[in-house]
Amino acid sequence: MLLKSTKKTSARRQIDIKGVRDGVLLLPGGGHRVVLEVSSVNFELMSEAEQDALIDTYESFLNSLPCPIQILVRTRELDMDKYLADQRTRLAREEERIYQDQIENYTEFIRSLVANSKILTRHFYVVVPYASKGEVEFEVAKEQLTIRGDILAKGLMRMGMHSRRLPSVEMLELFHSFYNPAQAKAQPIKEQVAQLINSSFIRGAR
Repeated sequence: MLLKSTKKTSARRQIDIKGVRDGVLLLPGGGHRVVLEVSSVNFELMSEAEQDALIDTYESFLNSLPCPIQILVRTRELDMDKYLADQRTRLAREEERIYQDQIENYTEFIRSLVANSKILTRHFYVVVPYASKGEVEFEVAKEQLTIRGDILAKGLMRMGMHSRRLPSVEMLELFHSFYNPAQAKAQPIKEQVAQLINSSFIRGAR
């Protein structure tokens, strides 16, 4: 669903979506999707017994899936510009000299760390599908996706992973950052922009 095309074509044709409504991705042909953002577990820090137990739980999780799923792992360079800007604002507001020195030293340490190496962050997602052979009402698809999402969330919880369903704005932001990473960094999608984009997709799909 989130694979880039090597062919020269419009972004809309590459993304191939009709819009997003109530946190549900609408696809041409009656397909629907929801996206769960999932936390991670540190497998390497577990004991051998804990690792074996987790593997067994994961096997049971896969066998109990109510539908096919897509697992998406995104590795991105962490944007430290805003964080450093926040530190400068904090420094300007601090009146005690001892705390000013601590903030300056810490900010310089972070700046040197970023200059010498990239700081990466990983985000994990599970894409939950619902497809029908014919036209289906949106509320029916939404209800089925909610049920499937709840089943998956409970299965993930048994493995020590928390999950949450992406709302419409964050789902559009995910596509935005995937296809336009530089623009997404400078101009993140807000609620008003999401509504305009969504209405544009719906008009274009008619």
